Formats: sequence, structure tokens, C-alpha cells
Amino acid sequence: MKKIFLSIACLLLLTACSSMSIQKQASTNLTRFKTVYVEHRLADGRGVDQLITQELSHLGYDASSGPLTMTPPDTEAVLTYIDEWNWDFTLYMIDLEVQVRDARSGQVLATAHCDHPAMIGKSPSGMVKAVIDPLFERP
Repeated sequence: MKKIFLSIACLLLLTACSSMSIQKQASTNLTRFKTVYVEHRLADGRGVDQLITQELSHLGYDASSGPLTMTPPDTEAVLTYIDEWNWDFTLYMIDLEVQVRDARSGQVLATAHCDHPAMIGKSPSGMVKAVIDPLFERP
């Protein structure tokens, strides 16, 4: 019984450290966009932009990524991101923040942030899914 209680307590400590926040105006509907461009960060050597592009494509969007100067002319929304990683015997993502802007006006439409500082947690693709799906999921 003690082992079960100790195991549950450890599991709660490891998973309770994550948080998720989404900020967007009530009138903002990101599902109206068809084409989304993910701006590749120069410091991203882990392909986070590709993970985001794959998730957006999986949700039915025409998504591509690259440097901001290569944004296609028909782009409706631009997504930027900041990823943070940590090393504790293995490299893992601890933080992902995304910002969605209107491609024409540059106005910020929505931001989302997922923080998971525990080593045992979500994979990079899981972190991307946790941030992108609530923002862009179609009804």
C-alpha cells in the first residue's frame, strides 16, 4: 500500500508542473484561415517549425514554413514560436509559446503557451499538439 501511495505521489509531482494558457479575443476565429505560414526561427535546429507545420496540415490547413522573407503571397496568418529546451540526462522541450498574427495587418490574433518543466512529460510533437489544436481545431 505504501508503494502505491508513494508511486502516485511521485507521478502527481512530475505531472502537476505543466500549465497551458491560451489568449485570444472572443471575436477571433482562427478557423477562418486556410493558409498559415510558420516563421522558422534561426536558432531552431530541432525542426519545431516542421512539427507545427505537420500538425496544422493534419488539421486541414495549407501550412508551410521558412524564413519570414519567403512568406507566400496568399498567406492569411503567420505563426511565430519560441521553444525552450532543457538537458537532464536527455534533451527535452520544457516550454513552447506561439503567436498567431494576421498576415496583412500584422495584428496579434492569439497566443498560446505550454510549459512542461518535468523531464517525464510530453514529446516535442505532443507539446506542439497541445498548443496548436486548441487554437486551430475546426468545429
